[in-house]
Amino acid sequence: MCHWHMLVRSYPRDVPDPSRDRMSWWSRLIGGKAASPPKPQRLDYLNEALALERQGDYDAALTSYRLALRDDPNDQRILQNMAIAYSKTGRLDDAIRSYRRALDLDPHLSGAHYGLAYLLLKRGDIAGAVRHLTAFLGNPPRSAEADRWVHHARETLAQLEAGTSDGDATGALPDTISNAE
Repeated sequence: MCHWHMLVRSYPRDVPDPSRDRMSWWSRLIGGKAASPPKPQRLDYLNEALALERQGDYDAALTSYRLALRDDPNDQRILQNMAIAYSKTGRLDDAIRSYRRALDLDPHLSGAHYGLAYLLLKRGDIAGAVRHLTAFLGNPPRSAEADRWVHHARETLAQLEAGTSDGDATGALPDTISNAE
């Protein structure tokens, strides 16, 4: 017996042979089937959506957010980022719905209170805006970047309580919700 023959015979039979699991190019060409189906890869729809938003493609980002939400329906980050994207595309009702859903899941989400306050203010719901600005300021995020939003919320709340508004009360919304919240 030659040495090659001994190697073949000593090869364990329970180790899968990759050549059996792969289809030859000829089999694929004529429509053959693989011995085992390919394993689906899980896509990271949230990161895809964030990248699309950075490129300014909010409609495509919303599609990716919806897919991410399908995979994890209780992810508040997805809901808050969807609300921001809806706001940027002028779909304020959908944005309000997304923020409210996020707050249903976690009533202490400061970013959702902040965003919802300014959307309600745009709608003329002063009492709702005051309520959500107060909730935001009761539990503000702690970071150097967040200081800008906290300052803006304090100014807006003071104007609303004083009954004045300088036109900037509708303010800008943060670009995305970070993991810090």
